Amino acid sequence: MGNETRAFYPKKEGIPLLRFVSRGMLAMLLVLALVTVAGCGGKSPAPEQQQAQQPKEPIKIGIATSQTGALEAYGKQNLRGFELGIQYATKGTGEVAGRPIKVIIQDTETKPEVAKQKALKLLEEDKVDVLVGSASSADALAILPLAEEYKRVMVVEPAVADAITGAQWNRYIFRTGRNSSQDAVAGAAAIAGPGVKIAILAPDYAFGRDGAKAFKAAAEKLGARIVLEEFPDAKATDFTAHIQRVISAKPDYLFVIWAGANTPWQQISDMKLPEKGIKLSTGAPDIAALKTMWNVVGMEGFSVYYYELPKTAVNDWLVAEHKKKYSEPPDLFTAGGMAAAMAIVQALEKTGGDTDTEKLISAMEGMTFDTPKGKMTFRKEDHQALQALYAIKLEKKEGVDWPVPVLLREMTPEETAPPIQNKR
Repeated sequence: MGNETRAFYPKKEGIPLLRFVSRGMLAMLLVLALVTVAGCGGKSPAPEQQQAQQPKEPIKIGIATSQTGALEAYGKQNLRGFELGIQYATKGTGEVAGRPIKVIIQDTETKPEVAKQKALKLLEEDKVDVLVGSASSADALAILPLAEEYKRVMVVEPAVADAITGAQWNRYIFRTGRNSSQDAVAGAAAIAGPGVKIAILAPDYAFGRDGAKAFKAAAEKLGARIVLEEFPDAKATDFTAHIQRVISAKPDYLFVIWAGANTPWQQISDMKLPEKGIKLSTGAPDIAALKTMWNVVGMEGFSVYYYELPKTAVNDWLVAEHKKKYSEPPDLFTAGGMAAAMAIVQALEKTGGDTDTEKLISAMEGMTFDTPKGKMTFRKEDHQALQALYAIKLEKKEGVDWPVPVLLREMTPEETAPPIQNKR
C-alpha cells in the first residue's frame, strides 16, 4: 500500500440512463438520425462549437498524507473529510467552472523522506495544480521547500508545528489546520493562572517541541509556572521514567501534548497521578484515544473538533453524510480535511477555474471561507487560518463508549489568533 497511488473524481449527481429500447423504436431512431444528418447537409459543427464540446482539462489536486504509519488514522480522517468537502463545495458536481476535479493521493507512510519522494512524484509526474498535506508535521516540513521550488500552492492540513507558518514558511503555503500556538492559547486558557504549577509531557519532534514552547509562553503569560518539561521519544511505549519525574516535580497540572496510536494515557492512569493531587489536561484526541481516557473523566482541556461541538449548517451536513457513508461520526481531523477542500474550491471559483499559482495566491490571501467549524480566514501575513477552538470537559454520556468532550465555551478566531512568526 505504501507505493500505491489513488485517484478519485468526486461523483456527480445521478443521471438517469435509457436502459431498454424496443427493436421498432431503435429502427425509428436510426431513420430520424439519417434524416437529421441529411437535413444538415453533412456539415460539421462550427469550430467554436467543437471547442465548447471538448472536455475541459481536469484540475489536479495532489494529497500527500499518512495512509500507513503512526498517524494512519489521522490521514484516513482527513481524506474522508476532503472527499466530502469537494462534494459539498461543488454541490455534487465535482467541478469548478466546468473543469472536473481530480484528486491524486500518495501515502507518506508517516516518514519525512518518503513524504518528500511522494510529493515530488505528484509535482513532476502527475503535474498537480495544488498540493495538500500532511498528517505529520515532520512530513509537511519536508514538503514545504518543494512547494516553493515548483511554485505550487500547498494547503497544509492537519500538521500543527508552528514552523510551518513560522520559520520554515514560504509564500506558497496556506494552512487550514491550526498551529501549536493556537492550541497553546486554548490549552493555557483552560488551566493556567497566577501561581499554578504545570508540568508538560510531549513527544520529541517538531509537533511536541513546538507545542510545548508555545504552551509555556501562553501559560506563563497568564501567571503560571512551568516546573518540568518531559520529551519522550515519539515512538516510545514505556513512559514510566517520564511520569515518575512528573510525580517528583509535584505540579498542580500535567499538560499532555500527544498524537498517534501509542498514547501515554494508560500508564498515566496506572501510576495514579490524579490520586497524587496532579490534575490532567490536554487537547481532546480522536475517538480511538478517547476510549482509553475513562480514568480522566472530569478533565478540563480544549478541543480542535468534536462532531457535537460546532453548531453550523456545514457541520450538520458533514455529520449526517459521514454517518450515512461510513456508519460512524466524523472524527478529530475529518472537519479539517473538509475545510481544506472548501478553501481550495472557493479559491478556484474566484479565479474562474484558473489554476495559475499567482492568481490562486491573490485569491486566497485574506480569504474568508465556510467550514464545519464556522468561518475561517487566511491571515495575509502568514496564510494561517484563524479559527474557533473549544474549551471542554470530559464527561460520561449514556450510550457512548468513550468520554465525551462537552462544551464549556467556544473560543473565537480572534481569541485564539497566534503570533505572526514568519520572516515575511
